[in-house]
Amino acid sequence: MKRIMSILLVCAVSLTALFAQGGKELSQGTTKEIKTLNVYFVPSREPEEIVTATAPLKQLLKDELANQGYTVDNVVITVGTSYEAVGVALGAGTADVGLIPGGTYVLYDDGADVILTATRDGLSIDSDDPKVWNDNKPTEASTTQAVGYRSLLIAGPSKKGQELAAKVNAGQKLTWDDINSANWAIMGSSSSAGYIYPYIWLMQNYDGKGITDLTHAVQADSYGSEFARLASGQVDVLVTYADARRDYAQKWSSEFGRKASIWDETNVIGVTPYIYNDTISVSKTSKIMTPEFKTALQQAFINIAKTDEGKKVIAIYSHKGYQVATSSDYDNERTAQKIIRETKKN
Repeated sequence: MKRIMSILLVCAVSLTALFAQGGKELSQGTTKEIKTLNVYFVPSREPEEIVTATAPLKQLLKDELANQGYTVDNVVITVGTSYEAVGVALGAGTADVGLIPGGTYVLYDDGADVILTATRDGLSIDSDDPKVWNDNKPTEASTTQAVGYRSLLIAGPSKKGQELAAKVNAGQKLTWDDINSANWAIMGSSSSAGYIYPYIWLMQNYDGKGITDLTHAVQADSYGSEFARLASGQVDVLVTYADARRDYAQKWSSEFGRKASIWDETNVIGVTPYIYNDTISVSKTSKIMTPEFKTALQQAFINIAKTDEGKKVIAIYSHKGYQVATSSDYDNERTAQKIIRETKKN
């Protein structure tokens, strides 16, 4: 009997050790390793400026994802050469994560999933009437958080730009001849504020005509380039996001060589419908992008946006925070894209 009890005791101790060892392995196994996380940004600001501002995001992501059970060895931040290039990178799996506008997401949603929508400070002005924007300059930030924004058609200090602004501020409607006689700066065709919604505004106001019908429209590689051309008189009108003049107010004088302020020398001549905010989207083809990792990324970015250091990083895009997004949030963008595709066919 004693011998049997001894054997049972040894077995029990062995089993206890085995289960204990198994528990240790399970605990260690809950931390998943990601060798490299590739995060891409669109070039809506100067690329060097974006790279510098977002450098701390590397460690912030590592730390927050560690809290979600993921060890990330390396975070690589890349600024795409264009909005379209970032969409292509997401589809190819070269980019794991992309901070892209809604229009770019919709255009490339066969290869990308939206996981978050950015929130921004609202603005002191939110009107369909361009004269209201001009009568209440300068535009200021509001403490109210917004999930959308406007695109503005802004006339500059050139003779033609001032002529268009004078008509708008006198309460007159611009004719197609007025619009078409100006030199325009636009962005790439997947840019919501720099192409898509201005295209829709033109269609709504000028019997279906759009950006492709403009006689003098040149594509810029960044909003900074647009404002530089506006300041020099190379173009009379540009299209941009509603708070862009706040972002370029200093450069208007220091780099673009204007003596008067950007608020004195520019006027709004058109206001587009509301645009849903930027997305954080992930690649559908990335090998690391499991449902669990998507959830971890969502929480990581939400948490980062609540920290002082994180707020500084995401301020490069005027983001204030993030909320969980679904594909259907961008159905209006899909409608916009459809309208543009059909228009181009015609």
